[in-house]
Amino acid sequence: MAYSPPPGQQYNGPQPPYPAYQQPYSPYPPAAPTNGLAIAALVCGVGGFVIGLSFIPAIICGHLARKQIRQTGEQGAGLALAGLILGYVGTALFIALIALFVVIAAKFGQSLPAHGSPVPVGN
Repeated sequence: MAYSPPPGQQYNGPQPPYPAYQQPYSPYPPAAPTNGLAIAALVCGVGGFVIGLSFIPAIICGHLARKQIRQTGEQGAGLALAGLILGYVGTALFIALIALFVVIAAKFGQSLPAHGSPVPVGN
């Protein structure tokens, strides 16, 4: 038995295949990529407090990243700024720690005898 259309409708032949799948429309433009130097600046800034002297690379990468971000419009300005801040704070703390060691060494160096043992001479 053949298919017959419901009353009042006409049969138009075989139906076309389903339309191709289309991605839904996004109202937002695609995000710009994040600058790699900005990520490196933040990692070096945090790593400086964990492993030591990576504050200088944090400062260098942070400044380079901010320059590139201004030129290219990439993401990561906050990461670069955070890396710069951590780099400068870590450098200041490192310099203060060295100054503290110098002051302590100078203070204790004056109170200790220079020749090693306090033995009276000449008796």
